[in-house]
Amino acid sequence: MPLSFVMPLSFVMPLSAQQVVAPDGLQRWHRVALLVTGPDVSENDTLNPFLDYRMQVTFTHAASGTVYEVPGHFAADGQAAETPADSGDQWRAWLSPDHVGTWQWSVSFRTGSEVALSLDPAAGTAVVPFDGLSGSFDVLETDKTGRDHRARGRLAYVDAHHLRYADGTWFLKAGADSPENLLAYDDIDNTPNIGNRRKSWSPHAADWQPGDPSWQDGKGTELIGALNYLASMGLNAFSFLTYNHNGDDKNVYPHVDPNVRTRMDCSKLDQWEVVFAHGDRLGLYLHFKTQEQENDQDMDGGALGTERKLYYRELVSRFGHHFALNWNLGEENTNTTAQRIAFAQYIHDLDPYDHPIVVHTFPNAQNSVYGPLLGNQSVLAGPSIQTGANNVFASTLNWVQQSAASGRPWVCANDEQGNAQTGIKPDADDPTHDDVRASVLWGNILAGGAGIECYFGYAFAHSDLTCEDFRSRDVWWQQCAHALDFFRETRTPFWSMSNSDALTGDGHCLAGSEHFVVYLENGGSTTLDLSGVTGTFDVRWFDPRNGGALQSGNVAQVSGGGTQSLGTPPNATNADWVVLVRPDTFLSASVEDFGTGCTGTNGEPTIQAIGQPVLGNTGFGIRVASALAGASTTLQIGFLQSSVPIGGGCTLLVDTLASVPAVTDAGGGSAWTIAMPTSAAFLGSQVEFQAIVADPQGAFLGLAALTGGVEAIVGL
Repeated sequence: MPLSFVMPLSFVMPLSAQQVVAPDGLQRWHRVALLVTGPDVSENDTLNPFLDYRMQVTFTHAASGTVYEVPGHFAADGQAAETPADSGDQWRAWLSPDHVGTWQWSVSFRTGSEVALSLDPAAGTAVVPFDGLSGSFDVLETDKTGRDHRARGRLAYVDAHHLRYADGTWFLKAGADSPENLLAYDDIDNTPNIGNRRKSWSPHAADWQPGDPSWQDGKGTELIGALNYLASMGLNAFSFLTYNHNGDDKNVYPHVDPNVRTRMDCSKLDQWEVVFAHGDRLGLYLHFKTQEQENDQDMDGGALGTERKLYYRELVSRFGHHFALNWNLGEENTNTTAQRIAFAQYIHDLDPYDHPIVVHTFPNAQNSVYGPLLGNQSVLAGPSIQTGANNVFASTLNWVQQSAASGRPWVCANDEQGNAQTGIKPDADDPTHDDVRASVLWGNILAGGAGIECYFGYAFAHSDLTCEDFRSRDVWWQQCAHALDFFRETRTPFWSMSNSDALTGDGHCLAGSEHFVVYLENGGSTTLDLSGVTGTFDVRWFDPRNGGALQSGNVAQVSGGGTQSLGTPPNATNADWVVLVRPDTFLSASVEDFGTGCTGTNGEPTIQAIGQPVLGNTGFGIRVASALAGASTTLQIGFLQSSVPIGGGCTLLVDTLASVPAVTDAGGGSAWTIAMPTSAAFLGSQVEFQAIVADPQGAFLGLAALTGGVEAIVGL
């Protein structure tokens, strides 16, 4: 049960020549940097600090047995995003701790020719006195809530067709694949302007908010604002190339000189880190596209050699601590199968957090590229699918089914929709997006896919290379968000469902043991085969064009045991609709209204959620503030395993209680944030209930404090 508290924005613990720096607070799931004062060198030193030194840090959480071997990197003066320094004596390793309590660390610091590329712990020779340094620090519970990744933890591949956060929340993706040159930005150091394609992102300047990050006296605000806009539209992903030298754009690379691929630019990479860290706060998935077809032979002639190994190590070391990301081996990749397998394995061996690894290729090359990587032939977690818009469903379903048969289910996202000139058009050119909404967005999901990123093509304004204004597709983003909202708000378990088109007379069907989602591209009516299923099922309709609450058609319920008509939609009968069929008992949760006469045995006001569905990710949290500022109070928490009615519509919890002490929040009151995974009653001593807030996959609960007591309202 995570306990909420307030921490200073920055916490630094001096450890002689080392320091543990937690820019966001020394808490679980917050990035923590170990800074070691080591050799004083520069980016262009004769003894290459990127190749010929290797700092590796072992972080250990003894209580859980967790051990992370984290590659470190040369960080110039440790503040290069601001200074911007190209020399210094600071060496950094990032950790994103997944446990509270004491973490111990120890440093391996070695030198030798290209020692950084070796996975052998004994390679090179020890650098005294830095090798063998050790210490510890204590991590408290996170204070974050909502979509912030620091509330949910790491997103991981879990041998399934969808990724899952550490808190149990399953992930369905919708976001921006374009512009691929997102990082070609005026305010990032050492970024050229070849082809006049470097971006100002000025249309999003007003989206930056006070308190958001920037660097060098206000730089970076427009790109930060662009990410704010994506998150405000309900999206959860964005994509970018980290190396496009000799590619379509040519302005993005991590090096000081893109023709000298063994020297990294510390200030540029630290500024990228500011952007990516803000993405974590916004709950945005980071899609690292490491190369493109036009330059995938640049490094080592396409092989896994010095340049490529260093590139991968630097990416993992500097950005692997982020929580939701994938490493893409290449856009429209033309490396060989053996090379792809080697690339993926090297990244996997470097990455302490085992982030998913994917690869993207031409539509007509999918069989030759993806086939040899299935199952135990590689550590790949899935394809980054490029295909024509009308083929998204079939292509997704193909790789979902082939990977399942191989024994290693793949996470199958559609990250580029063709044709190459069109992609997803701006709203001005396609005001309704009817075709791509059906074929791309719902096509991927109903095939059992993991979601989409949206490609902008070249034939229209705000293209894959020129876009600086995400509002050019404002209507489309809303429709993407409607799809995510549907699954989240109805708590439909997409992760345990699979495509079952044979069950429906028309359209596509995603089916689980008790839940069925039918997508009708042209509206109308259809049937659903419920043979072998017992019980009564509610039939509800969802408008994928405009979103909103579930609606009723002319058939309210159907029974299991045979093929049943689902009736017709509530309106717009020729437009596309989503039909949700689920047990009639699924949404049985309610919250009762309690007045001053409703008390527990010790006079505590009581609020109870009755019948909360016990399905994965249906947890909700409660945030309470003491009526007496600074008062010492305890909130009693319990799971509703047994209870005793006490009259007046009240129920007293009598079993499985746990006391959670409050802490004083910034406003001087006592506060808690407690995740509840099942039905529960809440009893508080001298507390005024200010709000109950929903977990992303739970029911929405709202509370208002009234003079006569507490009124609870639930919306499902």
